[in-house]
Amino acid sequence: MRHLACRTLLAAGLLGTATAHAPARADSTPPAALAQNAVSAYEAGRFDEAAQLFDRAARAGNRLAQFNLAMMLFRKETAAPEPDAAWRWLRRAAGAGLAQAQFNFALLYDRGSGVAKSLPIAAEWYRRAAEQGHTDAQVNLATMYYVGHGMPLDFTAAARWYLAAARAGHAGAQYIVASMYESGEGVPADLRQAEHWYAQAALQGDAAARAKYEALQARPADATP
Repeated sequence: MRHLACRTLLAAGLLGTATAHAPARADSTPPAALAQNAVSAYEAGRFDEAAQLFDRAARAGNRLAQFNLAMMLFRKETAAPEPDAAWRWLRRAAGAGLAQAQFNFALLYDRGSGVAKSLPIAAEWYRRAAEQGHTDAQVNLATMYYVGHGMPLDFTAAARWYLAAARAGHAGAQYIVASMYESGEGVPADLRQAEHWYAQAALQGDAAARAKYEALQARPADATP
């Protein structure tokens, strides 16, 4: 669960700075306000209070609260009422369309973390997150197509998703897209496009991409474009 545990709570970024610090007492408190209060409690180190507030908001249908409660359960920052509570809350957040939850849910099945490993399930949830622009999901789905990880090899599909991630600024995807344009794998061979994407990755500090870019720059003028 390393990739789950290393992430900060998503709601802290999406909900912004919370202004209320005391837990709401009335059940009529809007779920978003409960979630905001939970973020404040979590950031203050009051994990029990945060878990209670996330639980209330999650049961009211707030998908960010569902995701954050799942993360607290996975990290063992709060006690699980049932053995599969973390899985259930993560599944609900993913089903509600939260891209980060979909990505984390895919990771569970990709790696067999606490569930029976299932690459088809992983691919489906990566796809859902990728279609919402989740860059890591795009890269992971592309890699499944590229190496035939749980699905038939499909360089065209791999190129599509790597290119989506490259356009979003993912340096690794930029390098792979460049190499695909250079070799004509999954896309028409195009050295100008290869040069462009190597340059983009190089600008992010990729030394290998810089070397490839410089090599293409130094190619003879009459080389195939």
